[in-house]
Amino acid sequence: MITLGITGRNVLVAGGTSGIGLAVAEGAAGEGAGVGIIGRSPERLQNALTSLRTAHPGAKVVGATADVSDEASLNAAIEQITAELGGLDHVVSSAGIAGLLGQEVDEVAADEFLDVQRVNVLGPFLTAKAVLPHLKKGTAPTFTLIGSDSGFVAVPGMLAYNASKGAIVQFTRALSVELHAPHGIRVNSVCPSIVDTPLAREAMEIESFEGVDYPVSTAEHIAWLVLSLMSPNSIAVNGVSLVADYGFHARSNFPA
Repeated sequence: MITLGITGRNVLVAGGTSGIGLAVAEGAAGEGAGVGIIGRSPERLQNALTSLRTAHPGAKVVGATADVSDEASLNAAIEQITAELGGLDHVVSSAGIAGLLGQEVDEVAADEFLDVQRVNVLGPFLTAKAVLPHLKKGTAPTFTLIGSDSGFVAVPGMLAYNASKGAIVQFTRALSVELHAPHGIRVNSVCPSIVDTPLAREAMEIESFEGVDYPVSTAEHIAWLVLSLMSPNSIAVNGVSLVADYGFHARSNFPA
């Protein structure tokens, strides 16, 4: 019988209070892992912790507030959670923002562009840097990032977001090369297209994806891919940016 094999392991999700991050935390807790979540909003963090503890009364679930782009607060949150869990085996970098959409390049303010890079690129870097000493001691350790198909394809009006997610593709490769051979830490990313999350609904200014004429994943669909990459059964998978876009990236524009 094949199982995920993360029972008894410790999983940290940065950006775990909603959307994909919360779904990953739910899945990990359901598999019998200890779970720590980091969120920027104290209110949303408490709501997420209550939800997880109610759904999984036997699971060890802890949390801390931090801004992933602020090194001091992030380091403090990671140290607190690691101490409460008793170590880290798997880390998921899920925090992200979309920024303002629909602007052409000459309409994008430098501060707005940098705000997206601070959260979406600097955040994963600071997370990786802070958790590294703990993952070195972990069992079959992994570091998994939430990227996007926007790291491979682009549409007008998403310049800052496209740039940030393109950086995550190469960050995944570079970090996997740097961490795997000396430390046995596997690094991968999952890159979905549109996922029905509060972030996506807010960015696209819609209340629901019901009835749209394009495929939309649920947070649980993407969480399953993250958990699969986290599993020691995926031992050979390293440095991969797994595109989850229903195959659209594979399509030719040849009129056939």
